[in-house]
Amino acid sequence: MINEQIRDKEVRVIGEDGEQLGVMSPKDAMKLAKEAEVDLVKIVPGANPPVCKLIDYGKYKYELIRKEKEAKKKQKTVEVKEVRLSPNIDVNDLNTKCNSARKFIEKGNKVKVTLRFRGREMAHIDSTKHILEDFAEKLSDVAVIEKAPKLEGRSMMMFLTEKR
Repeated sequence: MINEQIRDKEVRVIGEDGEQLGVMSPKDAMKLAKEAEVDLVKIVPGANPPVCKLIDYGKYKYELIRKEKEAKKKQKTVEVKEVRLSPNIDVNDLNTKCNSARKFIEKGNKVKVTLRFRGREMAHIDSTKHILEDFAEKLSDVAVIEKAPKLEGRSMMMFLTEKR
């Protein structure tokens, strides 16, 4: 809230350079703001009495937006990469998939390992769970299992994340 939008009985006013000007009515605070040719901005509405500051509102908004952008730059986004396997995968193919998953994990991404079943392969689900366990074991030096293998529909999924 700024200027005339402030409808409290009393407000604590802080000057442009940070000094406390005391508790006063919003009308008196507005007079001070007009004399200094700045805006009266409610900074802490939850306080008792609410805290208002004499500042240039446009500059204040610009500073807030700039701080938010800086915070976003420092954030790290984690992507989920998927590696698909089939129940009748060969050892060399499994090693190739492990190497690609290792690269994803070393870059800081999560890996979703999916074992897809087609047709009559659904009858042999219990004998293929070891494929995901072997996969996780080969990557145990760089990754840990975040979510254990779970059957969902026609595929079994497992999530791996970077070891900390």
